[in-house]
Amino acid sequence: MKRTKTKVLAAVAVGALTVSSLGACAYNETLGRNQLLIVDDASLIQQADVAWAEALRTQPISRDAALNQRVRRIGDRIVQAAGLTNRSWDYAVFVSDSPNAFVLPSGKIGVTTGLLALVRNDDQLAAVLGHEVGHVVGRHAAERYSSTALTSVGLQIAQGASGDYGQAVGSIGGLAAQYGVLLPYSRRDELEADRLGVDYLAAAGFRPTEAVALWRLMAAQRQAAAPEFASTHPSDATRIAELERYIASRGW
Repeated sequence: MKRTKTKVLAAVAVGALTVSSLGACAYNETLGRNQLLIVDDASLIQQADVAWAEALRTQPISRDAALNQRVRRIGDRIVQAAGLTNRSWDYAVFVSDSPNAFVLPSGKIGVTTGLLALVRNDDQLAAVLGHEVGHVVGRHAAERYSSTALTSVGLQIAQGASGDYGQAVGSIGGLAAQYGVLLPYSRRDELEADRLGVDYLAAAGFRPTEAVALWRLMAAQRQAAAPEFASTHPSDATRIAELERYIASRGW
């Protein structure tokens, strides 16, 4: 998760990934669309785990037992609702005033103390964690890496990342700068993760409407935002409108 929400941070550290067969197209039933996936999942997960271990070693981590237990408790409920209990999940609270969150494709979720100070209830935190889990279900990291590799942009694009995305990554120590490629999710990815996140938080017994309340909070605390056409993320107004539409369509 990152400028777009507390995701507000989406940092994916994927170094030296092994490319399998070029042009591999896979149908993602959850998303209802085909995805171009040429990245070796084992390599993706291995590099993500390396980045996670290094972040835990080098970045300030909150030792507040209550904060960590809260994130784990809610995260585990979301993971169960998403049907992803077949993998090992880990959570960490990074000490940073910037309200952000991120997920690595190996099932590692980081949130900042700034985010936990911003959300007003467990439902809003569940919306954040649901969004992050949605990125994993959507295989967005692998898809972004694959599309970047095929268009031969790669590290140059990553190193050229600017604005609040780069600042958000900096708030947790620049995982991608140390371990590979920084790949911001697309607007489509973000909106897909929003919808999946709402599904998971509802299935886990949280209030879906609090996802909208969360984004209103995020919009209010942001002093400035790049215009949507200049950003890889949807504007707050677009995100809120899409969430409201989707929640209404589900009768929530």
